[in-house]
Amino acid sequence: MSTPPVQEPPELGVRDGLAYARFAPPGARAGGVVILHGAGSQKESHYDYARLLVSAGYAAISFDQRGHGATGGMMDARAIEDIVAMAELLRSRIGDQGAAIALRGSSMGGCFALMSAAAVGAQAVVAICPAGPRGLQRGIQAGTLGFDADVAQLSALLNNADLHETVASLELPVLILHAEGDEQVPVEHSRELAERFASPSSRLITVPGVHHRSVQHDEELQAVSLKFIQRALG
Repeated sequence: MSTPPVQEPPELGVRDGLAYARFAPPGARAGGVVILHGAGSQKESHYDYARLLVSAGYAAISFDQRGHGATGGMMDARAIEDIVAMAELLRSRIGDQGAAIALRGSSMGGCFALMSAAAVGAQAVVAICPAGPRGLQRGIQAGTLGFDADVAQLSALLNNADLHETVASLELPVLILHAEGDEQVPVEHSRELAERFASPSSRLITVPGVHHRSVQHDEELQAVSLKFIQRALG
């Protein structure tokens, strides 16, 4: 049995205060994926998926959102702008400002992946147990999500968001993965979003049992999302 090639460690850097890790395969690249972590998490939690992407020829970038990890500070109204900036940074590293980009986010990251897809010019979104804007807003106001936030700014951003309308407006392929046993974001939320899918290539996959954080690190489901991205980015 052949041994998989050893991957280079990620390039670590800071852009506009945002700490990031960029992963890139040698030679030609098929596109890139911006990876968004959930509330109270950090970029390192998704290195496993970034390395899977590199093994398939994709560049990837995982970054600490404001109020998280090495970025610190407070998460604020720049949340969408920050995702756009990371997508632009990834494209610049690929060497093609028109490079195809997908977004992959978990929980809060899934919500923001959907919210930012149009601004990024993404060609696909993978949202894992995506949180709803109202639920995030309540958690931020209560201070229970495990990160520092400018409550007024972030609440205003989320208050103006309608994820159902957002999903209905996205003609790009969207994959939602959700655990039926999710104790934080009910699976019914994702089922409602799936009813608004605009692209015939979009899919909802629900997984019996398990919990809120289990899907994002499941190797079989990671492979499913990789194949989805490969089809979407061509």
